[in-house]
Parts: sequence; C-alpha cells; structure tokens
Amino acid sequence: MTRRTAVRRLIGVALAAAVVPAAALVGRAFRKPHDDLRDASGEDFEETYRGRHIRGTRGQVSMMSAHLGQKSGQRSGRWDVTVDGRPLHLMRRADGSYLSMVDHYQSYPTPLAATRGAVDELGDQMLRRPAR
Repeated sequence: MTRRTAVRRLIGVALAAAVVPAAALVGRAFRKPHDDLRDASGEDFEETYRGRHIRGTRGQVSMMSAHLGQKSGQRSGRWDVTVDGRPLHLMRRADGSYLSMVDHYQSYPTPLAATRGAVDELGDQMLRRPAR
C-alpha cells in the first residue's frame, strides 16, 4: 500500500466520522423535543407535520375494561390517531414502544414519533378511508 492510498483511506474514515453525527443532528433539528416530552407524559397531540395534519387522542376505557375494574371515563392505553382525518392504526409493543401499520418494521418511543414516522413513509400518498 502506498502512502497516497493510506492518506486517502484515512481522510475517508475521518470524513465519515464527521458526517454521521452531523446527519443525526440535522434529523433532530426538525423535531420539537418538548413535543416528545409532552407525548411521553400521555397528553393528546395535534400538529401539522410536513404539511399533514396529525392528531392523537387517548381512547376511553371500554365497557369490558370498566367491568374488569377500571373506572369509566379513565383513559386507556389505546391511541386514536389520524393523519389528515384518516385513521392510522398504532400498536404498542411489549417493550413499550409503538409501531404503525404504515411503517411496521420500525419502533418508535412515543405515539407522536410513530405518527411522524408514518407521515415520513407515506410521502405524497394518502391513507385509505375506513370501510363503512
């Protein structure tokens, strides 16, 4: 190996080491950390993200849950999420993270983050309307 090849490889490694953290910071710059904290506390969310109106509310306790001991009027762990008024199904994983039906290979720490991830994956496409 020549000295020129070694220097080129060293520069390539240094450039990669500088670009990866910078790219991660750019992705974080578009997020609002206080929204993620608000979402982690279990509050409802509503915002415009990348031109899409996203909204999430916690579902009410069902009749069956009320029968099993939860008080009526309490909020359940289920989230009702919409993107531009169309429902987005979120699922809670065993580790406490969330995934959506649009992007079911990626886990997200909060329902807001999962909804934003679904919007990222959707691009210009729309969600289907629910069957009537």
